[in-house]
Amino acid sequence: MDYNELARLLAAHGQEHVLAFWDELSAAERETLSRQVEAIDWDTLALFSRPEDLSGGKIEPIPMLSAEEIARDSKIYRKAGREGIVAGKLGAVLLAGGQGTRLGSSGPKGAYDIGITRPLYIFEQLIENLLAVCRDCGATVPLFVMTSEKNDNETRAFFRAHGNFGYPAEFLRFFKQDMAASVDFSGKLLLESKGSLALSPNGNGGWFSSLLKAGILADFPAVEWLNVFAVDNVLQRIADPVFFGATLLSGKNCGAKGVRKAYPEEKVGVLCLKDGLPTVVEYYEMTEENNNRRDRNGNLLYSCGVILNYLFRLEKLRGVAGKKIPVHVVKKKIPHIDGAGRLVSPEEPNGYKFETLILDMVRLMESCLPCEAVREREFAPIKNKTGIDSVESARELLKRNGVEL
Repeated sequence: MDYNELARLLAAHGQEHVLAFWDELSAAERETLSRQVEAIDWDTLALFSRPEDLSGGKIEPIPMLSAEEIARDSKIYRKAGREGIVAGKLGAVLLAGGQGTRLGSSGPKGAYDIGITRPLYIFEQLIENLLAVCRDCGATVPLFVMTSEKNDNETRAFFRAHGNFGYPAEFLRFFKQDMAASVDFSGKLLLESKGSLALSPNGNGGWFSSLLKAGILADFPAVEWLNVFAVDNVLQRIADPVFFGATLLSGKNCGAKGVRKAYPEEKVGVLCLKDGLPTVVEYYEMTEENNNRRDRNGNLLYSCGVILNYLFRLEKLRGVAGKKIPVHVVKKKIPHIDGAGRLVSPEEPNGYKFETLILDMVRLMESCLPCEAVREREFAPIKNKTGIDSVESARELLKRNGVEL
């Protein structure tokens, strides 16, 4: 797209200021800016003035397959899951686009060392969790690692430097998450530099569109299901044959692992039925009444706290790929340059970022099997350096599960 085409496109959306420094840019910088403008989703950008209302609807509990029920039928589930894995039907997707900023690291979050007497990286522990399943099944699960614009090169280099932590290279693929433009409170595009928009990852709900764009699914034509999981839970059971088998045998389009809420106000998304469809409702959207509702045995009715470990049927994903996932418009502090080209680092929120969330994809699947994971065995999130959901708490849980640190 040349200057005139860019100018017409930006003018049509009231964004002419984006080209204010065009004459100062090199050919490479002009190419970058042009490419970024071409990629803008203008419909999404318009949501800054009319954020989508994600509230409302009739909320009801959804039955969860309990840990006891899973243990009782585990042989049946494991057999079905192992057969599916051996047949190549399952792929795994690691969402690893985040940085370790809250842990005091400037690198990819997965490259953070959680070891005590030896190096043990988050990536390494997750790969070992998956390799344990591969050894048990005698088959290797294709692994797709989603990076971000900011950490892609570093993540790939980190894996190379550590021999992919023993994972066979022919079953390992990397792909970058798509980016989204940011705007100020009046809807004007923000510039990160004279030759670049202020971009940020488009939220973990963009994983499938980014995976499709990368074209790497075609390398594994037998894959029919994708197990998507987050980088920050080091006890995550990935490609769990029991979970996979239970979901396969249920005939549903999606499976979701969850832990029972420890207390009514615990800050986790809760899997429910909303207007009859499986939906993850964020903790801040739950009413106090629903949070405290209990069954006749005294158990919380809304107890399935999701841990970002989902199974998605690929055929259904492809069928809904063209549908709009709800866009969350979030106020953020966004560094940018002003009209004079000076860098501004705001101390208060100054604009909006646009994010899609994987939890909203559960509803698009139309059917979901919630499966209980035992918290002490499968949930060790690392959000902070110390305290709750931290490196410290994850280390303690890893030790309890026999992991040498």
